[in-house]
Amino acid sequence: MSAKLEVSFNSPQCGWMSIGFDDGINEFHTTTAHAPHSNALSELLNILVDVLDDNTEDFSRKLEWNRDPEEFDFIFGRRGAEASIKIIEYPTGSRDQEKAETVYVYSGDKKQIAQAFYKTFRQLYDERNIDEFEQNWHQKFPVEEMNDLFKALEK
Repeated sequence: MSAKLEVSFNSPQCGWMSIGFDDGINEFHTTTAHAPHSNALSELLNILVDVLDDNTEDFSRKLEWNRDPEEFDFIFGRRGAEASIKIIEYPTGSRDQEKAETVYVYSGDKKQIAQAFYKTFRQLYDERNIDEFEQNWHQKFPVEEMNDLFKALEK
């Protein structure tokens, strides 16, 4: 049985945001940038909705994100009630597979994983005005996608 996943996204500053994953055994922390993958937050929330959807077939989906010059692939998979996250780091934007390094892997209950992400998005949302989220992330907060995740969790 996997330990419970905790996800942290700190308030953005000047287009950068620190993120972290901790399951009590392994952890991974980095910073991410708002560009060039400008839809990363929305795409992440949409993938999590799909993870929870029992009407879709099992899958693997990739979310690209960057730290500049490093790049990341967040690979989300689902098989039945289980889901997984694998984070692969590339030293440059060329995404050379020979230089890729898996920096974090987690698998567990799909609902618990989605709840961990929802909790941190909810915190970002609640503090968005204080933290001037949109000014500091240089993008709108993905409210609609966060609400879609909440609805999927309620099913």
